[in-house]
Amino acid sequence: MASTILKRTSFSSSSGLRIGGVSLRYFATKVEAGTDIVAATAHNVSLQKARSWDEGVSSNFSTTPLKDIFKDKRVVIFGLPGAYTGVCSQQHVPSYKNNIDKFRAEKVDSIICVAVNDPYVMNAWAEKLQAKDAIEFYGDFDGSFHKSLGLEKDLSAALLGPRSQRWSAFVVDGKVKVLNVEENPSDFKVSGAEVILKQI
Repeated sequence: MASTILKRTSFSSSSGLRIGGVSLRYFATKVEAGTDIVAATAHNVSLQKARSWDEGVSSNFSTTPLKDIFKDKRVVIFGLPGAYTGVCSQQHVPSYKNNIDKFRAEKVDSIICVAVNDPYVMNAWAEKLQAKDAIEFYGDFDGSFHKSLGLEKDLSAALLGPRSQRWSAFVVDGKVKVLNVEENPSDFKVSGAEVILKQI
């Protein structure tokens, strides 16, 4: 079954559409093209920029408000099930890292990777992938960001617990221009850099 490219996501997860004989399933996300991503989240939702433990202590465990990430910026953001996992490490992050010059040519201000992990794990993972110079990594430590957007996913079957869908979005001054969500978190068909570069 094909992955789903969502520009509008007003369908329930039980809805379906057939295109060229292929059945596409839509997810009941709370965000779609035109949505203000900051307003769509709960008022107290923030993200934690990747950092070492000592940096966390010295900053009094500060968080980053979403408006500081998106206001007056052209942002490509992608979410994934978890740091150090297979597709995330081998395909998803490298697709953005390897295309950073193309994003800069499109005047994208920042590429952001977010996962339901703490910021210390995200920091160590970013360093292992040698991607910190190209991508900003953020932890959604309790999953509240993804829950607010309807992008959460229960991956208890894989011993990961509550995580996120695999997805990507292009956001301009806080407004979602396009949202791509994989049908399954293990898929890597619509959320990579090559796809979203064509949508900018």
